[in-house]
Amino acid sequence: MLRNIIFDLGGVIINLDPAATEQAFVRLGMTDFSSQYSTAKQSGLFDDFDKGKISPEAFRTELKKYFPAPVTGRAIDEAWNAMLLDVPPERLELLAHLGKRYRLFLLSNTNEIHVAAFSAYLQREYGFSDFSGFFEKWYYSCRMGMRKPDREIFLRVLDENKLDPAETLFIDDSMQHVKGAAETGISSLWLAPGKTILDLVREKVF
Repeated sequence: MLRNIIFDLGGVIINLDPAATEQAFVRLGMTDFSSQYSTAKQSGLFDDFDKGKISPEAFRTELKKYFPAPVTGRAIDEAWNAMLLDVPPERLELLAHLGKRYRLFLLSNTNEIHVAAFSAYLQREYGFSDFSGFFEKWYYSCRMGMRKPDREIFLRVLDENKLDPAETLFIDDSMQHVKGAAETGISSLWLAPGKTILDLVREKVF
């Protein structure tokens, strides 16, 4: 019996366009951004930032080394945040509906620059700055010191909330994260490109 659903954030709740960030960095003069970051694999700098091991200031300072000419911290933030698009209202409506039937949780690989950006977006568009109205608890990798697909991050969510993995569904748009969750016994669902969580409801996945 399904009792709990753990959602990814980017690409599942928030629409993403990683290519927009790559293009923004290229315009700033960083020609090899794709070798440092992609949705499937990223360099140690981005891993460390996702795990909260380095500050936003240190992240900006390190990135500046990749540009042929000086760039500002603000320009770096704007380029880095370019991938963050919108949160369609119908997804929030769905979460509110599902919250009446299931315990809902959020688990995201993210960083403090992105957290600040999407919090400001939510406040501007919807009048709230976090997901407390939709999820029992939300987990950001940068505040946990670990990231998906590592087994330990899924076990932390299960243990802290006393969740039975056999009664829990995890939804993510990255296959490696889905596989990581599955290794802990959680039923895991890959959100394929072009599909949304509303499609899953129409397909009666839950």
